[in-house]
Amino acid sequence: MFKVGLIGAGNMGEAIVRGLVNSNTVKSTEIIVSDIDRNRIDTLVERYNVAGTTSNKRVVENSQTIFLAVKPKDLQKTLEPLKDSFKEGQILISVLAGIPVEKIQEITDRPYIVRIMPNTPALIGEGAIGIAYGTLPEEKKEEIKKLLQVLGTVVEVDESLMDAVTGLSGSGPAYVFMFIEGLIQGGIKQGLSHQQARELAVQTVIGAAMMIKETGEHPAVLRDMVSSPAGTTIHGLHVLEEKGLKDAVISAVEKATERSRQLAK
Repeated sequence: MFKVGLIGAGNMGEAIVRGLVNSNTVKSTEIIVSDIDRNRIDTLVERYNVAGTTSNKRVVENSQTIFLAVKPKDLQKTLEPLKDSFKEGQILISVLAGIPVEKIQEITDRPYIVRIMPNTPALIGEGAIGIAYGTLPEEKKEEIKKLLQVLGTVVEVDESLMDAVTGLSGSGPAYVFMFIEGLIQGGIKQGLSHQQARELAVQTVIGAAMMIKETGEHPAVLRDMVSSPAGTTIHGLHVLEEKGLKDAVISAVEKATERSRQLAK
């Protein structure tokens, strides 16, 4: 019997495996992963010394806790053949954007269903993970939270807000990557080398984020601390306001949230 099974060995599936193995939360020999792509399975087996199979049924029949990390469009065809294989008391953790617990419960019937939305920084243990515990009993919640904390920060939300989590933190790394890319290109335009601009831009974003986290201050308060009267920063901020940076980010979160809602249909 494996402690953890995983159906779907894509980027997020690998992030989960890597986090669990690297943190020693679960031994590699206690994890089994399935995927329709044999090459992908072989890669994860080689990298993390986990068990691999192309049989989703083997994962379900031999795992205590199961992560479901397939594409939302593949939900029905993945779970339908497995509905009689689930056991009472099993925990199924869905990583599928836009798919409500109720829909998964209708197909599987027996296991406890938890819904999470991690993001790609989970690959390095710095993810932001929204979680809705669904049908999970109270005494099991802390156990699952500890399991997921190796991937990053876990934030509990009502399931009705999971689409918003998808739009903000699920898609958010891409927004940040684009912002950092802009900082780098701006630095290069002003004469810095690519390496110099990259190091300065990346550390600037890390440092600014850590200041918000460590001080607990509102971002606007910290922004004002950097903005001297008639100084360089206020001139730069004026351009960002003029170009609508904040409004664009708000709209991006909104659009991604709407798309997550559409996936459920």
